[in-house]
Amino acid sequence: MKKPTKPTKSTMKDVAKRCGVAESTVSRVLNGTKFVEPETRARVEQAVRELNFHRDSHARRLARGRSDFLGLVISNIENPFYPGLIKSFETAALAKGYEVLLCSTNYDPARTEHVFRRMIENKSPGVAVMTSRVDSAMAQHLAEHGIVSVFLDSDGPGPRKSNLRLDYAKGAGEAVRYLHTLNHRRFALIAGPQHRASHSGYRTAVESELKKLGLKLHVIEGNNDAESGAEAASRLLTLAEPPTAVLCSNDLTALGAMRAFFRCGLSVPRDISVVGADDIPLAAISHPPLTTVRIPREQLGILALDILHSMLESPRRSGVASELATDLVIRESTGPARPLRTP
Repeated sequence: MKKPTKPTKSTMKDVAKRCGVAESTVSRVLNGTKFVEPETRARVEQAVRELNFHRDSHARRLARGRSDFLGLVISNIENPFYPGLIKSFETAALAKGYEVLLCSTNYDPARTEHVFRRMIENKSPGVAVMTSRVDSAMAQHLAEHGIVSVFLDSDGPGPRKSNLRLDYAKGAGEAVRYLHTLNHRRFALIAGPQHRASHSGYRTAVESELKKLGLKLHVIEGNNDAESGAEAASRLLTLAEPPTAVLCSNDLTALGAMRAFFRCGLSVPRDISVVGADDIPLAAISHPPLTTVRIPREQLGILALDILHSMLESPRRSGVASELATDLVIRESTGPARPLRTP
């Protein structure tokens, strides 16, 4: 009995022959780079479909010494902060002929090390590290293997390494000043872990703005989730003079804090005002809708990709420092402070 013959795999040369163009033209169409006449592009794409042609990515990687996969490193895929960032980064990457290799660290040092090893083994030309819980020394490790990187809220730029900083001072300052116009004078911050640059930066921005107003800040450190937000909110209510306005390290913390206030019989914002940070999709549909310091996640993803692409296009691969502003989104979780009771 004859063994079934394997189907012959089509090559780029077959595609070029089918539609009467050079192999370089087929390559440009497949990569989405350089100008190709619309009619020619349509012929090539039709030939690709008819011949069921697929490029051998492994062979291309060996031939070129690198892949077309840009790395995107985040902390936790379940965090609602990330979907918008991932989508915008991937869309911008595809437009420039790249694919995206998405990895999450889950805040685990061993997993983080594995993630970066995977980037190196896959010969990724560039990596965007969009979590502040990664040692920036990793950038040097990547650079030693010829990989450019952009880190979020890290130290300054260097060879093959860029830094993308979020300007927390703008949004935090707007939040404090807005609450002050609503006659709030007792402020608290449920902060994120202070060993993370992003959270220490946010705390510094809030404290600095309050200092200008001659006001103090009561700080409780949380863990950036709803549970720690609820726990911190309950502790705030035990103070001799509870705050009338509570700022939070992120929206999940704020949502947890509001839940705790409701359980204690308080009304938000009638009794206490709450401000989050990030502006995740849940913030707009919470009850009440959450006032928050917005981080433009879509712009963040696009800017991170643009920085990587510029570094890869530059002969020197020099790093740059970039900044992205935050701003206040006012919703219904903030209102006027209740008048202080007099004896």
